[in-house]
Amino acid sequence: MPELYPPIEPYDRGVLDVGEGNLLYWETCGNPDGKPAVMVHGGPGQGCAPNMRRMFDPSRYRAVLFDQRGCGRSRPHASDPGTSLEHNTTDHLAADMERLREHLGIERWLVTGGSWGTTLGLVYAERYPHRVSEIMLSAISTTRRSEIEWLYRGAGRFFPEEWERFSAVAAGAAGSGGDVVAAYARLMEDPDPAVRNRAAAAWYRWEEVVLSLEPNAKPLPHSGPVDDYVLAFVRICAHYYSHAGFLEDGAVIRDAGRLADIPGVLIHGRLDLSCPATTAWELARAWPGAELLIDDHSGHRGNDLKRTWTLETLATFASR
Repeated sequence: MPELYPPIEPYDRGVLDVGEGNLLYWETCGNPDGKPAVMVHGGPGQGCAPNMRRMFDPSRYRAVLFDQRGCGRSRPHASDPGTSLEHNTTDHLAADMERLREHLGIERWLVTGGSWGTTLGLVYAERYPHRVSEIMLSAISTTRRSEIEWLYRGAGRFFPEEWERFSAVAAGAAGSGGDVVAAYARLMEDPDPAVRNRAAAAWYRWEEVVLSLEPNAKPLPHSGPVDDYVLAFVRICAHYYSHAGFLEDGAVIRDAGRLADIPGVLIHGRLDLSCPATTAWELARAWPGAELLIDDHSGHRGNDLKRTWTLETLATFASR
């Protein structure tokens, strides 16, 4: 079984003022003189986790992790209903990454991430290709409207009883016109904490339901009180996806040609119901020189083979 590198603590960390009252948490670990790499977490709204540090060989990489606006250790936190999301968009997050690169004095860095992190990582790379040395992405998503529609409606064909439960909560939101994601975005802005908690619990359960057929699926969460992590995650997710990721539809794949001079590896599980493999396939076809690795026996989450591909790819890129 391939093992990640041992647990490691950051050698430096801080908060960066990125404007509009937002303070972005960041940390660096590994070798201060190593190859710079930035980890772009998923969600949106999940925040970075200590295990993400363990992907990088600490003797060869200077790994940068950060929490996107409104989540993790960044402030203000989206779990607080008083925190405005007006200045929390994909444009803001891509600009934050570039400001962080400048703050850390990095000329170029490897970009890696998964799920929503692939969307944001690609948007950043397409806007600042001269600042990106390599790209490695997993659980490929580009946040097209069709992908959002599949995740929050189409996948219900596999789980009709759970879809009924998920959509029933959305039915309580006025003015959404049958748009489930928009309904949840409205519910997460409701002044009543009981309404927000119920919506957050239902959304979070649906996210896990869609992954429940995978070999390493987690037990489904029970309805009940939710913590600040779930409140922020769901609120940010619904905010972004109700606005189609604040992206022109299909632009990420359309503009993949801008990455032609950047070595890239895409890692995907064929059993991923949340991000069907067609997106990874279409992206690889649009990105000259990109390598697509598809594991027939895994889904959205990692497994031994995908972990091996990840570690081997990072080892190869570290030698460039």
